[in-house]
Amino acid sequence: MRVFNFSAGPAVLPEEVLKQAQEDMFDYNNTGMSVMEMSHRSKAFDNIIKEAEKDLRELMNIPDNYKVLFLQGGASQQFAMVPMNLMKNKKAEYIITGQWAKKAYQEGQIFGDCRAIASSADKTFSYIPDCSDLDIREDADYVYICENNTIYGTKFKTLPNTKGKILVADQSSCFLSEPVDVTKYGIIFAGVQKNVGPAGMVVAIVREDLITEDVLPQTPTMLKYKTQADNDSLYNTPNCWCIYICGLVFKYLLKNGGLEAMKKKNEEKAKLLYDYLDNSKLFLGTVEKNSRSLMNVPFIVNPSVITDEAKKSELEAKFVSEAKKTGLENLKGHRTVGGMRASIYNAMPKAGVVALVEFMKKFEKENL
Repeated sequence: MRVFNFSAGPAVLPEEVLKQAQEDMFDYNNTGMSVMEMSHRSKAFDNIIKEAEKDLRELMNIPDNYKVLFLQGGASQQFAMVPMNLMKNKKAEYIITGQWAKKAYQEGQIFGDCRAIASSADKTFSYIPDCSDLDIREDADYVYICENNTIYGTKFKTLPNTKGKILVADQSSCFLSEPVDVTKYGIIFAGVQKNVGPAGMVVAIVREDLITEDVLPQTPTMLKYKTQADNDSLYNTPNCWCIYICGLVFKYLLKNGGLEAMKKKNEEKAKLLYDYLDNSKLFLGTVEKNSRSLMNVPFIVNPSVITDEAKKSELEAKFVSEAKKTGLENLKGHRTVGGMRASIYNAMPKAGVVALVEFMKKFEKENL
């Protein structure tokens, strides 16, 4: 029996995609072999990767002067790859809105003078700071954001004013959840395991003028965007299976109305959950309303109602345990913040959110 999987990543995939992959598993397109067995230099795989890129370009309306790269190492490897490739002046500005932005900032400091020019750490990353008039250095190489914060459940509603500097965005947990204007970014990258595919790959969309040989000294060959772009993501054996699954997801999204339709569905799902949280006595959403993510919804047992900390922790553990028994999986909050978190990515059906809200109402009635 399939459960409703609220995991933050690796996360839920569309059932239609999983069934197609199951059908292709033993013999892909009459090749007599699985995608996991075929050469990345074969005609069959060449068609898979080219079709995936074509469909992604259509989904996001990616301009011709941007390269699409399917890379290994996940989003975390981009924390180093970005400064290695972009730090001409060895200066960069970071906006710290959560764990992953902080890790990227710390990694960037290895390579140059990185500054935290805005942060929401003062309120446990529960909001997006005002980024309309930031103190950005004239010679800064880029401005970096994590656009949607998986752990804390915040999302940039308005992109920062970078004052003409390159914007680099980690979009891992909001990638393909809504339309974006790619031209506003120098680089977009996203670990695919949250909203697009299985773990083990990152998609990087890089403006062509940023792809040069002018990188930091001793940058490994594999970590140069130029190496990857010149070889169409095939410099070495890529994650063939992941590219194939992502390609199926791209087709699924196109068939179901594209990113405008996804945004509408995601807003409907999120509204169901946030409306309940805003009216609940037992549960409390932890994010300021104007910063809420459509993808990741953290919540806790309300400490003003359950004032005993031990009792509160006990109730949260009970909630996660009982939810699991009803087929609502992976609702435990991130280990660094506790509480609960529901990740409601594209592939989470509305029925899953309805079931969660109904369970929460029942739990509240029985435990207040």
